[in-house]
Amino acid sequence: MLLHVQNTIHDFSRLLFPHYCLGCGNDLKDRTAVLCYHCQTELPFTNFFSIPNNPVEKSFYGRLHLQAAAAAFYFTKDSLMQLLIAELKYKQNISVGYYLGRMMGHQLMHSERFQTIDCIIPMPLHPKKLRSRGYNQASIIAKGIQSVWNKPIYENVISRTIFSISQTTQDRLHRWENMQGIFTSNNPSEIQEKHLLLVDDVTTTGASLEALGLALQTLESVKLSVATAAYTV
Repeated sequence: MLLHVQNTIHDFSRLLFPHYCLGCGNDLKDRTAVLCYHCQTELPFTNFFSIPNNPVEKSFYGRLHLQAAAAAFYFTKDSLMQLLIAELKYKQNISVGYYLGRMMGHQLMHSERFQTIDCIIPMPLHPKKLRSRGYNQASIIAKGIQSVWNKPIYENVISRTIFSISQTTQDRLHRWENMQGIFTSNNPSEIQEKHLLLVDDVTTTGASLEALGLALQTLESVKLSVATAAYTV
């Protein structure tokens, strides 16, 4: 009897508050899901987490010394991945961030190249941008990672002290110029002699991650790796 009542309530709630796949629009029974099974299989996985010298790592050669770097998915224009990132960054759909983070967490957990990670550091947002958006998308992704790969998240060891304009329309040189000197370390003793995983949503030129990494590398005996949800082809 109780099970019947619970099922009735569940069906009624789905009628009042339908939950759709962001990819195809079909109804989803799992309210924690973002994509249906079919759309999930269509995601452009890179498999970079298990591949040394992958394109993400190569993009940092000569710029930032990393132990490892990877992105979970390819990012292309007018793709499902672009839609997911837009939902996360501009439409307050934080469930997408948790979803992408969980997907990354499984890949990190099964990759030998990332097993010495001590903690996760999400890409900081400037306080002005944080107030405007209401959340840090990189922090949401990091929490998704943590939900399946139990690593501590340190959000207060470094901060973004200079507000920079959107990088979306900037070329490589201007992105690099906009990132100079924008990060300041706060509690360096907490991460000294640790292997840090820097997390962000998308890497294009890598200018933001480079600036963040260079600021952290001034601290004693810090090792760095990078993981992003997507990599721009």
